[in-house]
Amino acid sequence: MRYTFLGTGTSQGIPVIGCNCPVCTSSDPRDKRLRCSLMVESETTRVVIDIGPDFRQQVLRSGIQTLDAIVLTHEHMDHLAGLDEVRAFNYFQQKPMTVYATEQVQRRLKEQYSYIFNNPNYPGIPQIELITIGEKAFTVGDIHFEPIQLMHGQLPVLGFRMGDFTYITDANYISEEEKVKVQGSRYLVLNALRKTPHHSHFTLQEAIDLSRELGAGQTFIIHVSHQMGQHEEESKNLPDDVYLSWDELEIRID
Repeated sequence: MRYTFLGTGTSQGIPVIGCNCPVCTSSDPRDKRLRCSLMVESETTRVVIDIGPDFRQQVLRSGIQTLDAIVLTHEHMDHLAGLDEVRAFNYFQQKPMTVYATEQVQRRLKEQYSYIFNNPNYPGIPQIELITIGEKAFTVGDIHFEPIQLMHGQLPVLGFRMGDFTYITDANYISEEEKVKVQGSRYLVLNALRKTPHHSHFTLQEAIDLSRELGAGQTFIIHVSHQMGQHEEESKNLPDDVYLSWDELEIRID
């Protein structure tokens, strides 16, 4: 399995328009993060988790030619605003794009993209096949997803465990019951917006503490804002098994 971080930042992110802070003016490519998105690949299947407004740029940058499905964690626009860009995959693959989402997320999709769902036979619009997910595990091709119920402030969101790899973005609470699903992950991906408290995201220290509690092998921090600080400097202060992620980072698991 191969996991590629297509984006590791946030809409409060890097660089910020008009900001002259050390992060936004940094020449280090690891400080130039697009919105959060993860590509998961087996030998036969390719899935992308979340498609924000940077989706087209991420696809072009990574050279993605085919895509089997999209899985959505929640309905915020920085995680689904790229839906219109699936038209290229429709054209070249000659089939609808399968999108896995909860009923709540599907309602938002149908509101935001009414032109897609109100007149699905209109020429040239994205062709989408919605599949409902919830608490139960599901499989896309040969990739197995175990949903993890999380809270992002007052909003329910999903994380996913895929074998030894767990992906959690946009959250600040996980129940004791759901922690059991994550425990012992060889690789744990966690959101941490910044160091100071936030009403709907983990802080860096909260993410580190949660990683310790869950017994993760290695932890990769995502959804990082420019308020975190520069990648090179902040990485020096992290524990040896915790890393600030960067765009196009790849993790391979045999």
